[in-house]
Amino acid sequence: MAKKKNRITVGSIFGSAGRGLGHLWRFLAKTLGSAIRFVARGARDLDPEHHRDGAALLVLILSLSAFAGTWFHAENFVGRNLYSLFYGAFGRVGVLTPLALLYFAFRLFRKPDDSHVTGRITIGTLTLLVSTTGLAHLLNGSLGALNPTGATAIREGGGLLGYWIAKPLVALMTSLLAYPLLIAIFIFGLLIITATPISKVGIKLKVIAIWLWSKRPERKEEDFEISDTPPFESPVVAWNQEPDEEIDEQEFDEEFTVEIPKVPLEAQLAPAPKSDKRPEQLLLTSDTKYELPSHDLLKVGPAAKAKSKANETVVASLTEVFKQFEIDAEVTGFMRGPTVTRYEVELGSAVKVEKITALSKNISYAVASSEVRILSPIPGKSAVGIEIPNADREIVALGDVMRSSVAGQDHHPMLVALGKDVEGNFVCANLAKMPHLLVAGATGAGKSSMINAMITSILMRATPDDVRLILIDPKRVELTAYEGIPHLITPIITNPKKAADALTWVVREMDLRYEDLATFGFRHIDDFNKAVRAGKVVAPPGSDRIVEPYPYLLVIIDELADLIMVAAREVEESVVRITQLARSAGIHLVL
Repeated sequence: MAKKKNRITVGSIFGSAGRGLGHLWRFLAKTLGSAIRFVARGARDLDPEHHRDGAALLVLILSLSAFAGTWFHAENFVGRNLYSLFYGAFGRVGVLTPLALLYFAFRLFRKPDDSHVTGRITIGTLTLLVSTTGLAHLLNGSLGALNPTGATAIREGGGLLGYWIAKPLVALMTSLLAYPLLIAIFIFGLLIITATPISKVGIKLKVIAIWLWSKRPERKEEDFEISDTPPFESPVVAWNQEPDEEIDEQEFDEEFTVEIPKVPLEAQLAPAPKSDKRPEQLLLTSDTKYELPSHDLLKVGPAAKAKSKANETVVASLTEVFKQFEIDAEVTGFMRGPTVTRYEVELGSAVKVEKITALSKNISYAVASSEVRILSPIPGKSAVGIEIPNADREIVALGDVMRSSVAGQDHHPMLVALGKDVEGNFVCANLAKMPHLLVAGATGAGKSSMINAMITSILMRATPDDVRLILIDPKRVELTAYEGIPHLITPIITNPKKAADALTWVVREMDLRYEDLATFGFRHIDDFNKAVRAGKVVAPPGSDRIVEPYPYLLVIIDELADLIMVAAREVEESVVRITQLARSAGIHLVL
């Protein structure tokens, strides 16, 4: 009975101890799991930039450890194992592995988002690694060692990677063909890293050669020093050398002195011949008196329509589209322009604007127009704008724009009429503020009409003393109607070679104007002209120059492509100089 009681007591003790250990184990596992989950959740919540920085930092630490192991043979656990890893895997090439890791670490720090280029460089580096390890194994002769797979042969050659590459190649094609193949793979890896196609290798080499030639050291005059030591006698000993004859100083002067012809005093005092060329300001004033034409010469256009049947049809089509896609939106009004009408759409509560913009193709299909533009929202309004071309377009007359209040309020001579905007308001533009203009568009878009409206606007508002024109028309048909107008400096130019000469003259005129601005202390031609008209600018004493205001100079080139084909270099240089510098000189270019 006592023995049985003893056994029960011992069993209960072991059972309690087992249960305690079980509870302790579960507690430790739960605590460790919770900690790991907490860290993992925190790592997931980190910004992607911190993830990339962590990866770059890890690569940097690995590269520094590789430096310590492979270069400095650090006697520690990490250094010895990294040395064994890199030299065992890549052989002699393993000494370059820390440099590659350091490069990738800095690249990940500096350009973490440039994954495309980093991936390309990684593939190129792996290609170089494959070729160099194979070449190192072949050049070291490790395949012919007594034990090709021994540690010494592997470490002194290209490592295990070099052995696995060189062994099959030599077995398949002998070393005579393995060398060229590995060299070709090496060159291909370089091309991948530098992103150079084979067709552009010659150009890259030429650029590198030019760059190296520009960096060559040049001798400077300061590098040469004149020594005070007297020169040595001739090192050649001649058996028939005669003694030097001593020349008296007076005889030397008489022998080597060249007489300078004397100019008579009368010729020196005579006045210099006057040149017909005028190097100063070129006077572009007109000889005839020009009276501005009356605006009554321009026709009056038709009255603008507030709405038409076509607008009502479009409103019905838009409403039907909104109903089909179950969008709470309504067309509340529209603003009709001469060619485009803007329809205002108000959205219901909790309706996203993106639902309207996503229907652009469906709206184009419903209104039978491919040129639909959606404004979300209209500036200054709580509504979405849908701009649709009018089926019944209106003609905008130039006379209406010139007689409008917009043109009447601004008296600048370079103001030109453009037309009407979407809301039907008149639009004018000041060429002096642009300061240059490029007119582009498809055939039939109205480029020539815009140029004609521009020239007519200037003829209606400016005299030849205000604006002078240079018209270049290689096609000979666009600008011939303006032949003989007093604003022209030269007849309309149709020859491309003469056009290049005219542009060169414009550049020279620009330089002369800038010289005047610098001389008299002005920054813009408008300030100079105001000072001239006020009598504040006077020619220097002794000069016969007559200082007059400079007119604006407008150069209009129709079909620039024709000029570029014939005289590309001269035209390009002049156009670039004019567009860069001519604004303050009052010279403007329209292409």
